[in-house]
Amino acid sequence: MSNDMPDIEPKVVDRAEQPYAFIRGSVRMDAFGPIADRLGELIGWLNAKGVPFAGAPFFRYNTLDMAGESAVEAGIPIASLPTPEGDIQIGTLPAGRYATLLHTGHPDELFGAITAFRSWADREGLTWDMKEVDGTERWGCRLESFLTDPRVEPDRNKWQIELSFRLADTSGDSASTP
Repeated sequence: MSNDMPDIEPKVVDRAEQPYAFIRGSVRMDAFGPIADRLGELIGWLNAKGVPFAGAPFFRYNTLDMAGESAVEAGIPIASLPTPEGDIQIGTLPAGRYATLLHTGHPDELFGAITAFRSWADREGLTWDMKEVDGTERWGCRLESFLTDPRVEPDRNKWQIELSFRLADTSGDSASTP
């Protein structure tokens, strides 16, 4: 690990299925704003419908192509199931074993944290629920959850972001892209 990347302390956890509301978009990684900016719209819609949140807002990467378009969802775990409307859809995050890592710092530092996280998984012999097809990663479930409310803590250097990447299921039910 490089000297500029702090030690990381990932964990492997079991997660149950989790309903969520989301807006899906296709974005380039160097132009993430069009999907990131939709989180506020989703939060407002859920609040207007009286739907309680069951966790922190997140981005779910269904496909990841660092040089091209990626299929990404802006989502929020929910405690009840509203009727979908317009671009807002309802889905279920899959149950399973997830490797998780808590990153504290600016979102621009996530690339380094993800690189260290993936190296850790390689050293541990863990396999992601992901298949690479023609240079595009197709993930069963890969999340970046924003645990810090920017209205409470505007300093992005203090934000906490949890990375949760689903591990391959040895029963063969893996990398099922929604």
